[in-house]
Amino acid sequence: MSEAPFLDKIIKNVRVVRPHDDAVELLDLGIKDGKFAHIAPNISPDQGKELFDAQNLLGFPGVVDAHMHIGIYQPLDKDAVTETKAAAMGGVTTSLNYIRTGQYYLNKGGSYRDFFPEVLALSAGNFFVDYSYHVAPIASQHIDEIPLLFEEHGVSSFKIFMFYGGYGLHGLSDQQNLFLMINKEERYDFAHFEFIMRGLTRLMEKHPEARDTISLSLHCEVAEILNAYTKIVENDSSLSGLNAYSAARPPHSEGLAICIASYLAHETNCANINLLHLSSRKAMEAALTMQTAFPHINFRREVTIGHLLLDIDTPNGTWAKVNPPIRPRADVEYLWQAVLNHQVDWIVSDHACCSAEQKRSAKDPNNIWLAKSGFGGTEYLLSGVLSEGSKRGMSYNHMAKLLSWNPSRRFGLLTKGDIAIGYDADLVLVNPNETFVVSAAESESQQGYTPFEGMELTGRVKTTFLRGRRIYDRGQILGVPSGLYLNRR
Repeated sequence: MSEAPFLDKIIKNVRVVRPHDDAVELLDLGIKDGKFAHIAPNISPDQGKELFDAQNLLGFPGVVDAHMHIGIYQPLDKDAVTETKAAAMGGVTTSLNYIRTGQYYLNKGGSYRDFFPEVLALSAGNFFVDYSYHVAPIASQHIDEIPLLFEEHGVSSFKIFMFYGGYGLHGLSDQQNLFLMINKEERYDFAHFEFIMRGLTRLMEKHPEARDTISLSLHCEVAEILNAYTKIVENDSSLSGLNAYSAARPPHSEGLAICIASYLAHETNCANINLLHLSSRKAMEAALTMQTAFPHINFRREVTIGHLLLDIDTPNGTWAKVNPPIRPRADVEYLWQAVLNHQVDWIVSDHACCSAEQKRSAKDPNNIWLAKSGFGGTEYLLSGVLSEGSKRGMSYNHMAKLLSWNPSRRFGLLTKGDIAIGYDADLVLVNPNETFVVSAAESESQQGYTPFEGMELTGRVKTTFLRGRRIYDRGQILGVPSGLYLNRR
C-alpha cells in the first residue's frame, strides 16, 4: 500500500537553475504549504495530491524585481492590479516598490504614520505577486519616523532622490516645496540626505540583528548640473530626442552624485548603500572607485533592463524617456561588461507605468522635453536578461543570482531567491529557445506602448508559480490577486 501523499503539489521535469550552482539539474520539486519541501530526481507521483509536468523547461527562482513604482501615474489600487499581472507574466513573483509623499503617488504630504497605512490599505488584495515598499523620507519629520516604519511595518529600505534638490520629476522646478509638499522653510538637499543617513545608522545600532538588511538607496544625479546642461541643450538645434535628453542629464552628473553620496555614507557610517539604475560608464566607474575609497561601506550596484536593452538610437524615441536617461551604445556595452565582470549586484525593471495619453504631448509627440519620465518593463526583465545575457556568455546561474538571490538577501526577503527546501515555492518556467517579438498589445500592463516594441527576445516565460500556486500559464493570468505584503523586520 502506498503512503498517503504528503506533498500538495509535485512539479516534475524541471531543469532547475540555482544561484550558487554551476550547472542546471533535471529535478522534481515537491511543494507543501507554499514552500519547497522535497527536491529530488523522480519523486513518486503517489507522494503528491497534484502533478504538473514542466516538460524539461528551465526553472528559475521567482524573480525579485527590486525596483518598481506602483501608483505613480494612476491610482495605486488600480495600478497594482494591472502592473503586477504584467510582473507575473514576466516571471516576477516579488515586487519591491518605491513610494514617497508629495505630488504623484497619493498626492499627499504629512506624516508616514498616517500615509503608510493608507498605502498598505490600497495595496491589500490588489497585488498578483508578493510585495513590499522602499520609503523615501522627504520631510524632516520623516527621519524621526524611520524607527516607526521599521518596527511597525517592517520597512527596512529607504530612498533618496538626489536630483529633487532643484528639480521636479520631469524638469527644472523652483517650486520644490510645492512638488514635495513640504513646509516652505524646509530643504530637500545634501544636509537632509546626511541626516537621513544618520537616522539609518541609529536604526542599525538599535537593531543590530537587522544590520545587514537595513539599507539606503539613492537616485544619483546632481540638480545643478542638470539645470545648467538642460538650458544649453535646449538651445542646441543639432541635438534631439534621446540624444538630447542624455546630453541634458550628462553621465558626469551621475558620477558626481555618487561621489557625494558615498562620502556622506562614510561620514555618517551608513553601512549599506544601494546605487540605483547606473546608466553610464562614468556612473559605474564612479561607483567602483567609491567602493575602493570606502571599503567599509557595503555598496550594491543596480542596473535596469531598459539601460541594458535600449540606447539613444532606439526607434521608439520619446517612449523611452526615463531618469537617468537612456545612453549611447558605448555606455550600454560598458554596463554589460560590468554585469559579466560581476560588478553589478542586481538587474531590475524600474517599472513605472505611464499611459500613452500621459507620456507624450498630444500636440508635439516627438518633443522629448514635453514627454513624461518613466515607463514599464517588468514583464520583459527575465526574458531581456536571458536573451541578451546568453548572447554574451552569461550563465543561467549568474542570472538567477542577479534577478533573485542578491536582491532578496539585501532587502531582507529571506524566504525568497532560491529553489531550496524551506524557501517559498516561487518558480518561473522558461523556454530559453523560444523567440518572440515584443508587442505592447500582448502585455497585461495598462501602459498601451513599450519602448521595447519590435525587439526580438529569445527566452519566453511559460508559467509562473507564487508560493506553489500557478498565477500565470501560457498567456493567461490565473485566479485573483493573492500577493502578500512582506514585512521585512
